[in-house]
Amino acid sequence: MKPINSTYWSKLVVATVSVVALSPISSALALSKLSAAVESKFTHSPKTQLLANQSDGEAVEIPVNSNFLSEKKSAFTLYIWQPGGTISEVIARISIKSKYGNKYRQERFLGDYKYKIKQKAKFIKGFKLGDRIVVRLYDTTNRFIGYSEFVCLPENTAVNLILSANPRENQVVRTFYGFDVNNDSIVDSGTTYDYFTEVNNQKVTFLNSSENINITQYQAAGFSKVATTGAYPTSFSEGDFAIIGKSINAFDSNLAKALTSAPGSLVKLTQISQNSIFELGKLLSEYRQIGVAKGIQVSFSDISKNYWAREYISELAAMEVMGGFPDGSFRPNAPVTRAELAALLQKVFIKTKIREAINFRDVPKKYWAYDAIRETYEMGFFTTLGSKEFNPTQKLTRLDVLITLAKGLNYKFTGSTANILSVYSDASSIRSEHRDFIAALTENKVIINYPNKKLLSPKKVATRAEVAALLYRAMVSADEVADLPSK
Repeated sequence: MKPINSTYWSKLVVATVSVVALSPISSALALSKLSAAVESKFTHSPKTQLLANQSDGEAVEIPVNSNFLSEKKSAFTLYIWQPGGTISEVIARISIKSKYGNKYRQERFLGDYKYKIKQKAKFIKGFKLGDRIVVRLYDTTNRFIGYSEFVCLPENTAVNLILSANPRENQVVRTFYGFDVNNDSIVDSGTTYDYFTEVNNQKVTFLNSSENINITQYQAAGFSKVATTGAYPTSFSEGDFAIIGKSINAFDSNLAKALTSAPGSLVKLTQISQNSIFELGKLLSEYRQIGVAKGIQVSFSDISKNYWAREYISELAAMEVMGGFPDGSFRPNAPVTRAELAALLQKVFIKTKIREAINFRDVPKKYWAYDAIRETYEMGFFTTLGSKEFNPTQKLTRLDVLITLAKGLNYKFTGSTANILSVYSDASSIRSEHRDFIAALTENKVIINYPNKKLLSPKKVATRAEVAALLYRAMVSADEVADLPSK
């Protein structure tokens, strides 16, 4: 097996830098994404992979595609194979651990999918570099037979889960995946991960090597030869979330109901068809009520099913960014203060600190939002006009929130400011020093107005519901979260 070609790798780095540099989030987030992209140790480069829907019979080796095309948003195609066995169908329970900085948000359920062996399904729109996807495998009698995790790459990814000849007894899964830049369902050259996971009494071990595995059942029918040493992403072997050589509980007590119940008991099994495609935002929305970890409230007594900002509020609640009150309410019409916005921004965005903190006279060290105010100010959020007072209890207008987002996230725009702002019937009320900022937010699809889409209402006091919607739209524009349906 040949090491990755240095010319290819240099192209990958350049492509990744080019894309992340265009993000509304400034350099720190871009660099963190780039470092995640290049963290992996590509020590093995298998040269063949089996294509989906290949006819049974003699082994056929398919050359790995070496073309490297333009950057795409992260997505993955998931195949399930069993080269040496007789199982006809399996159930794949899919979930996500969304990456946030150097941490992961709690695991979310994304559905139960009934696969025929050799079938594939594609998952798109909203996955990002570094997210961990978890797949728990069951047979059609709901017996747990396998487990895998893989990391989303900064391109489309082709993922193959390969079962043993008898997975009810030998619960070992081979995970073989890598870039599929041109979306042809073939792993591209030089980007391959290849490793084994073993289940024993609901404990999962990520194996260091294949030495004690009967590898012939995993490399039949054209699959690349199994390497002795597993080729893992670096985040699997280093840092606080390393898992190589460790045994983890596949069914932690804190998991969502949908992740611990029997397949088909809470939600209907989704049958994979020839061209099955699933969007992350729709899956998060559909399964939110039963798909979040225990103790997380996503429904509120004063937020109806038809409430205009319900999806944004519920999703931020699911992410543990914005919660409700002890009485079960959300209070969507309550105002938001500067200190409260700072606390929300701290939970949402990770950016380079571009200026030194100020010891605000009205924000003592014991103040509840002291750290949030300090950190978000260092990241470029908030305007103080040279004052050493932050005014933490000041209620914010919609304009205050919009300008804070635009300046902190360094939004840009193209074209004519006047043309962009012409969508607002009250555009004349926007002061000259603010017009470029509002134009940039508009072009980046951050601004959301309700009930009148054409009314910006910049002087109106911002409500919790409006702030939730604007924050989430800003995260969408930065490719940090999946888009959601909205009125």
